[in-house]
Amino acid sequence: MSKKKKRRKISEGKNSDLKTSVYKHIEKLKPPYPVKQIIKNLGVRDQRSKKLVRNILKDLNRDYSSNDRSRSDSSEGDVIIGKVDYVNPRYAYIISEEMNKDVFVNASNLNYALDDDTVKVKLFPSRRKNRLEGEVVEIVKRFRTEFVGKVQLIKNYAFVIPDFRKMHSDIFVPDTKIKGAKENDKVVVRIFKWPGKGNKNPEGEIVEVLGQSGDHEAEMHSIIHEFGLPYKFPSSVLAQSKRIPTEITQEEIAKRRDMRGITTLTIDPDDAKDFDDALSFIELDNGNYEIGVHIADVTHYLKEDGVVDQEAIKRATSVYLVDRTIPMLPEVLSNELCSLRPHEDKLCFSAIFELDKNAHIKNEWFGKTIIHSDRRFTYEEAQERIENITGDFSKELTILNELALKLRLERFMRGSINFESVEYKFILAENGKPLETFPKERKDAHKLIEDFMLLANKRVAEFIHKKKNPPFVYRTHDYPDPEKLKVFAVFAQKFGHKLHLEEEAISKSLNNLIEDIEGKPEQNVLQTLAIRSMAKAKYTTEPSGHFGLAFPHYTHFTSPIRRYPDVMVHRLLYHYVNKGKPVDRKEYEDKCLHSSEMEKRASDAERASIKYKQVEFMADRIGEEFDGIISGVTEWGIYVEMIETRCEGMVRLADLTDDYYYYDEENYRIVGQATGTIFTLGDDMKVRVLDTDINRRTIDLELIEHTRNV
Repeated sequence: MSKKKKRRKISEGKNSDLKTSVYKHIEKLKPPYPVKQIIKNLGVRDQRSKKLVRNILKDLNRDYSSNDRSRSDSSEGDVIIGKVDYVNPRYAYIISEEMNKDVFVNASNLNYALDDDTVKVKLFPSRRKNRLEGEVVEIVKRFRTEFVGKVQLIKNYAFVIPDFRKMHSDIFVPDTKIKGAKENDKVVVRIFKWPGKGNKNPEGEIVEVLGQSGDHEAEMHSIIHEFGLPYKFPSSVLAQSKRIPTEITQEEIAKRRDMRGITTLTIDPDDAKDFDDALSFIELDNGNYEIGVHIADVTHYLKEDGVVDQEAIKRATSVYLVDRTIPMLPEVLSNELCSLRPHEDKLCFSAIFELDKNAHIKNEWFGKTIIHSDRRFTYEEAQERIENITGDFSKELTILNELALKLRLERFMRGSINFESVEYKFILAENGKPLETFPKERKDAHKLIEDFMLLANKRVAEFIHKKKNPPFVYRTHDYPDPEKLKVFAVFAQKFGHKLHLEEEAISKSLNNLIEDIEGKPEQNVLQTLAIRSMAKAKYTTEPSGHFGLAFPHYTHFTSPIRRYPDVMVHRLLYHYVNKGKPVDRKEYEDKCLHSSEMEKRASDAERASIKYKQVEFMADRIGEEFDGIISGVTEWGIYVEMIETRCEGMVRLADLTDDYYYYDEENYRIVGQATGTIFTLGDDMKVRVLDTDINRRTIDLELIEHTRNV
């Protein structure tokens, strides 16, 4: 038998075993079968097996549907539990692990459930083929009861108009609950009475007045409240953090590898205060290099289950808004004790690598150290030395950069995707008003640090996994949804970029695309949409690999000052290095889930603060015309990204009066009923800024000119 035929036969045997496992697992389940839940229950981890399970269940669900065993027949009256995903004022979807599909719920059947509420839904027959419908019969848990909004005063009462876009009702406030708020004040309102029959508005009380709408501080605090971010530490946490011993004793030093005599550098943004990583450099006698990746030993100071630790778990991450940082740890820890400031002895948890001239690892060591940083570089200062090969520590930085380039090249050759979405920074006046926006540059100095951090994160994860895979905290990234990739490929093709969607070719194809669009007008739109088509990275105890980086195992070890998962990784790594027994997986899985959720909330808040400043920036440019690209289409309008400012606004369908336009959801485009005019992703647009709304963080645009990019 040829090797090719033998491999095929073995593969078919594995597929057959997997099919048997799937069939056994679903014997007692009712279709349609919950794909994600079944994959999880089966313990399937590799992408090919996951794809096979999906295909098996897809075929079974299709057979189930074609034989008239649809949800509208067999499941009428069934009750499921899920979370609300509020789309617009007319309808929402309920996302449930019990179902293979999301459940459509008309707004009139939501029973005043709001976005992210946990609800019970009763299923009923749908008029549309292949769609599940339902009615909310009970609200199990409200996700939020406090909202931020603008006050509208009436004679004997007030309404608060919520900023939150998925809250579609104004909140009624009786005159005894207004708390001195004035017209157009931004306030925090707490709902105490939800609507009943014949009453369309919830009732609330104003609990905090933030200031006048449009005021910088009021708007930033609105965002902080909107996303439930803690903007100050409890007094007990601050008091405890000040009692943490600061002295590094000789007894503690004796427990550690002393690296204070080795050249050590930090490279950070010019405005950074919390330096959580440093690199050390030695040229060895055998021609190799010893590179130390030194990370602040936060866990030495952060005692497990203490009040400071509990607050850190709750926050899970630092949040970086346009004008401020909401830190995970109190300043005495983040900016003082743990920060790897130059010319100070600092405690670290380190990953030490011996690399040859090709950046291949010859030896590695993980453990506690003490270091003494010789120099703090900004990225700009480090870049200058790399480019000119002159100045203090230029030799070390040049060699570090050469090694980083080789690590990067090897990563890309193995399938890592070179995602680099363009980030924009604002120059703000003293009163917070945006004066200028510009793209952040990422040069070799930035990538140098990134590559060594990736190396440390990867090798720590692999080191632990080899120890019979005990429970650990991994950073995972699943293979992208094939349907989303298809949509993105169609969009990219409008610009002349062809994507190969085969599993073995997608990474290389995406990298070619990213290289081709660099510096072109469509760069930001395509990179943003490419990232949106990817699965979301998350924290979990399951070592299922990282698609985007093409790493079989990956974790977050390098930023414990600003990410709680890194704190958990430090504790677990130290525990296992010292031959500790496997920990409780569920306890850590729960913390991973919370960390992933808080990471998303932080990201949403960061985007909201950027959007607010973009709207404020464009408020001074009303009436001006801009070239742009269609970046999104919906049933209510066309999103356009203006190339000059990278701000996104909307041309409302209601403002297109030359025809009746409708949203063709299947083909992701807007179509004129009489003229057949089509607006779709990637089309060129010339637009005029009509208006801006700080409260809703929106920019209204007027269409001047439209060019199809076919």
